[in-house]
Parts: sequence; structure tokens; C-alpha cells
Amino acid sequence: MSFLRSVRPSNLILLTALPFIVYLFASSGDYQRSLKAILGVENGSSAFVPGFLLMLVAFTAGFAVPTFASAKGRKPHWLPVAAVVNILGALALLWKELVHPFVASVLANGVDAFKSDLIVKGVTPRQLTEAADLMLRGVEGWLFPAYLVLSLVGLALFFAGRPAEGEDAGPLRRAGRWILGGINGVGLVFVLFFAHLAFASGVATTVRAAIAAYLLAAALGLVWVGLLQLRASTRTTSYFAAATLLLALAAGWFLMQPKDTYVLAGTLQGKIGIVTNTPASFVSGVRFGQYEGAPETETPVRTFVGPTEALASIARNEGVSGALLPAASAPADMPVLWKVEALNDRDRAAGITVAVLAIVLGLLTFGGFLHYRHPLAVGSELVVDTIRGIPMLVIVLYVGLPLSGALKDATQGVLDPPNIMRGIVAMALAYSAYLAEIFRSGINAIPVGQIEAAKSIGLNRWQTARLVILPQAFRIVIPPLGNELIAILKDTSLLSILSIRDITQRMREFQSASFLPFAPYNSAAIFYIFLTLAAASLVNMVERRYDVKHR
Repeated sequence: MSFLRSVRPSNLILLTALPFIVYLFASSGDYQRSLKAILGVENGSSAFVPGFLLMLVAFTAGFAVPTFASAKGRKPHWLPVAAVVNILGALALLWKELVHPFVASVLANGVDAFKSDLIVKGVTPRQLTEAADLMLRGVEGWLFPAYLVLSLVGLALFFAGRPAEGEDAGPLRRAGRWILGGINGVGLVFVLFFAHLAFASGVATTVRAAIAAYLLAAALGLVWVGLLQLRASTRTTSYFAAATLLLALAAGWFLMQPKDTYVLAGTLQGKIGIVTNTPASFVSGVRFGQYEGAPETETPVRTFVGPTEALASIARNEGVSGALLPAASAPADMPVLWKVEALNDRDRAAGITVAVLAIVLGLLTFGGFLHYRHPLAVGSELVVDTIRGIPMLVIVLYVGLPLSGALKDATQGVLDPPNIMRGIVAMALAYSAYLAEIFRSGINAIPVGQIEAAKSIGLNRWQTARLVILPQAFRIVIPPLGNELIAILKDTSLLSILSIRDITQRMREFQSASFLPFAPYNSAAIFYIFLTLAAASLVNMVERRYDVKHR
């Protein structure tokens, strides 16, 4: 009875409905297929589970040894237990036939399916070629034994350097802690956040996106709050005014570059050839007739690599009767229908971008001067207020499509983040504004007297923030931070708009293929409920751990 009273009434209702939910999924084939599709269970993925569990157990136990030793209130008998489990797990990893299927699946799904020669083309789920499989087995032949050796060395140093009661850890113990924490920490991060989980890829995508976006949002939120704390000075205003002037001069330099001259040569009887890197405004002018004597209908165009290819196509009568060419490349005997000159796209985009930065920086400097605030503090406040006024879906679409496309074009394809990274950045940017307000409220709740006391004993601003303000503010903001974690976990469903195959996207794909009216949606809703309940339980545990009022 005491257990039932300890459960929240809403959770008690869900607990009562749990047997019915289990029976529903156990007895209905439609629900079983929908749940399998939503979770992202691939065919034959059961062979990958043992390898995943072995690596997870080995890395967790190895990481637990330095963690238990450094955590206060932990009993010493946990250390040898975790050490034994780590060694047994490292020995089990030497059983290649148990671990190799999972490692092979991770490698096969970690490369580009269209460009890589490591996987068999056109096979689903992905499989390594024989040569790639042999290469991977060779790597496993030295990687897992090396992990076992490093684990033994780390544990030996850790327990050999065990300090006496009341003494600090010696150099041997610290070296063992670094070895164990390093190799097992990297292994845990890889297995939990980067390795492809073929037996639950949909869930892994959702959870990983939520955690990554939450951590990045928290970091950005702290940055916004830190900028708000900056103090203004006359020197700061002068520096920012000078930076604004330099940006304005740079923008003027870009916008005053020599203009490119293009001519529309030939006739309009067929298609118009467009040369690569032609300014977009010129292309629009030709297509939509934005010049004197142009036809009223849209003109068809065809793209060519260079002027030579375009002229050769005109000469061969391949349906191209004219071309938009640089003036220097146009033949003298071809009639000129339109002549125009303007900045090339690169200089124009750079000039406009720098001019916008100069205007924004100038406004921030002027606003800071009027209100005696640091320009970056004004900018941080602007970012927070602006982001909170834009719907989440709009931010996801804006960052995921036009902004990422512009970044790709500006870097000539060097920076082309995948869709999952675009979605994570978009959600982190959106939630950073809300987390910044949470952090700010927690910091403002700290009495001013404590800050003055920290100054009186010689602590600088960074030491005061790290040792006095942030530890207390963290305890205050745990409940709202937990609410944001639950919210961001649910809002990962918006990432399906970018074709990210999370739980929601897989639900839509399965529903479109099966035409089932309720099973996919009910399965996804139930699974999201359990995910949020797990997150709420984690938040409640952290609240009890740091609830200083009851300690």
C-alpha cells in the first residue's frame, strides 16, 4: 500500500493500464508490426544485441570504477565488483563471433551508401563486402586485446595507488583513473551516441537527437546569460564603434568591386544557354523577360559548364539558339539582345553580409551607449527575445533548409551538415532562449550578499560564478530544466519534417505503407508516453538528489 501511495495518481492510472497495453501488443499483429517499424528494428538485428550488450557492460563497468571512487558516499566494496565485471566484459569481447556482427553493422551503416566501396550495393540491411569484413576482423584482432591490456593496466595502477584514510589520491591512482575513464568514456559515448543500433534505430535517433540538442541548448543558454552579465565601459563602446566602422568599410570595398558584363547573344527561337557561375539576377532576367524586347512568356534555359560548351551546342543546333555569356566570350558575329553589368554573386553576397553585420553591430553599440550596457549584452537580449517569438517548426525549417543551403554554397560544399545535425542545431538554438531565461532566473535568485562576501575574500568574477553562484543556481533551476528536457524529447517529432527517420517519421512511413488507421499512431503515442515518463523519473531522481531543503 505504501508503494501505491508513493506513485503519482496519474502514473498510477497508467500503471493500471499497463497490462492492457501489454496484452494489446502481444495479441495484435498490427500493433506488433507498427511497434517494430516505429522502434526501427531491422531484419536480422537480433544478432547484434549480444555484441552491443557486451560492449555496454564492459565500458560501463570500467567507467564506474573511477566514478565510484571519486563520488562521495559510495561504499568501497563497489570498486572490486565493477573491476571484475570490467575484466570479464573485456575478456568476452575477445569472442569475435559474438561481437563482430554488431561492429560490422556499425561500420556498414557509418559509411556513405553511394560512395563507399566497403558495403555491398543494393542490399538491405547493409552488409560489408568480403574484403571489408576481413579488414574489420583484422582491426578487431588487435583492438579488443589492446582494450583488455589497457583495462588491466588501469585497474592495476588504480588499486595499487589506493590512498590511506584521509589522504589524497597518489600519482598511480590518478593515472589509473585517467586510463579507465578515458578508454571507457570514449567507448560509452561511441556506443550510446554514435554507433548504429539496428535493433532500435528509430528510438536511438530520437533519444540521441534530444540529448544532443538539450546539451547544446544548455551551453548556448549559458553563453547568452554570460553575455548578459558583461559590463559596459567607454573603452568597450569605442572598440565596438571602431569594429562597426571597419565592417562598413569592408562592405563598401566588396560592393565597389568592378562589375561583370554579360550579354544575351543569339536568338530566342530555342533554349537559352546559361553558363555556370552566372549571377542569379541575370538568369532570372532572361527566364522571366526582365529586359527590353523580351517575350511575355517564360524563356526556357539550359545550363552549361562554360561558354565554349554553350556556343558549341548552338552550332550543332541542339535546341539552343542563344546564350547568356560574359561579354569577352561572346562572338562578334552573334546578335546581342541584351547587355547588362552587375557585381558577381560572390562579391555582392559578401558585401551585403558584411553590411548587415555592420548595421547590426552599430545598432547594438548605439543601444548599449544609450542604456549604459555592453553591446554584447544587448545582442544577447535581442537573440533571446527574437528566438522566443518564432515558432519551433519555423526555426527547424529555416535552419534545416535555407540556412544550411546557404552555408553549403558559401563554403563551396565543404560544410554540408547531415539532416540530423541540422535538426539538432535548430532545436538547440530554439531552446537555448528558454534555457537562458531559466538560468538567468536562477542566478538572480542568489542573494547579493553572497556575491559581495565572495568579493570580500578575494574571489574574482569567474571564481564567484563557479564556486558560489552556479552551484546554488543549479539546484534552484532543476525543476524547470527537467521540464525543458521532457519538452525537447517530444519536440524531436518536428525533425521528421527534415526526413530524419526518428519515431515520428517511421510512424508516418509505416502508416503510408500499411494504411492502418490507428495502430501506428497509438503505438507512437504510447511509446512517447513511456519515454517522457522515463525522463520525468530521471528528473525526479535528480531533484531528490539535490534537494537541499530536506537534507
